Amino acid sequence: MSWGLTFEKLLLIGLIAVILIGPDRLPGYAAQFGRLIRSLRDMASGAKERMREEMGPDYDDVDWKKLDPRQYDPRRIIREALVDEPVAATTATVAAAPRESAYAQRQRLIREGRPAPFDSEAT
Repeated sequence: MSWGLTFEKLLLIGLIAVILIGPDRLPGYAAQFGRLIRSLRDMASGAKERMREEMGPDYDDVDWKKLDPRQYDPRRIIREALVDEPVAATTATVAAAPRESAYAQRQRLIREGRPAPFDSEAT
């Protein structure tokens, strides 16, 4: 699902704002919105500068992409916790070896004319 703001969506939001707020008060609200965005940007840059001051020279050495929570694979983390040697699986390795879902595997076997696998423990 993509929620990206396109020109048409922004135009629709602007039209609804003109209707709801009215053309007399819209410039004032637009100015307030601009000030809000500016203050949020200043707060973000201030937080970045404060972090840089508190961390000192180590701030530039931090690999921020490594700390991105979107990169973590819970299956790999659990596998590494259960196995003595850490598994060196990267996102590229996982993407290079895609696993076939049980449904896709069953459909492939049926197309090939072979019987679908039967799990006696599942019934």
